[in-house]
Amino acid sequence: MFWVRFRSSVVLMIVTVATLVLGGNVLFATILAISLIGMMELYRTIKMNKSLIGVVGYTAAVVFDLLILFHLEMYNMIFMIGFLLLLMLLYVFSYPKFKIEEISMVFFGLFYVAVMLSFVYQVRMLEDGSLLVWLIFIGAWGSDTCAYLVGILIGKHKFLPKLSPKKSLEGCIGGVIGAALLGFIYATIFKNTIAGVQNPQAAFAIICGVSSVISQLGDLAASAIKRNHDIKDYGTLIPGHGGILDRFDSIIFVAPVVYLLSNVL
Repeated sequence: MFWVRFRSSVVLMIVTVATLVLGGNVLFATILAISLIGMMELYRTIKMNKSLIGVVGYTAAVVFDLLILFHLEMYNMIFMIGFLLLLMLLYVFSYPKFKIEEISMVFFGLFYVAVMLSFVYQVRMLEDGSLLVWLIFIGAWGSDTCAYLVGILIGKHKFLPKLSPKKSLEGCIGGVIGAALLGFIYATIFKNTIAGVQNPQAAFAIICGVSSVISQLGDLAASAIKRNHDIKDYGTLIPGHGGILDRFDSIIFVAPVVYLLSNVL
């Protein structure tokens, strides 16, 4: 299992690096594809992945991302309201085919997966975006690695054992400190090429530290959803890791945070 997971991690890292470096339409198409697969995995937990409202959800994700691609973000709120109204119309006129819990999950899926992941592309399109976008992965995957190592070495106190028995308080703290340190080192290496951020070392350390906290929350939220539906993994697309949502659950939460903090700091 270790080598299966290792090979998948190498392939995933190569694809991630290639798409982030290329940016533009390549990154846009990749994020859209990941969003659609992630939504399908989420909808599958309630068996709505092949239903009419599921298809409406996928279509809405495409339209939402296209609004961003063509710089029509000012219509996003109107679009989300329209999407909710459309779902309610389907709910009413097809009654009692769908339950309100299913309608709610389809709406949640668009926001939780497609809207949140779109910020990876939006960060990449910022000034210094080619450097800022890596903070998402430092704050998520870098944090995970640091938390795992610290937890293995000195982890003694369980953190939310009912939800995630393997997580320790020491590991969580180590993840935050480790991510902040990685952000500081990253800024130190590239500080001479960063134009739009004042004091990048402090800014990147703060962004990655905060992102680590949010990343761990995102991971726990994904675990809670899986436990509520009695599933171990969202899918089997990535051998050794599970589905798209199993690997990108923390990225989903971190991307909007990096976008927001990059515009503030």
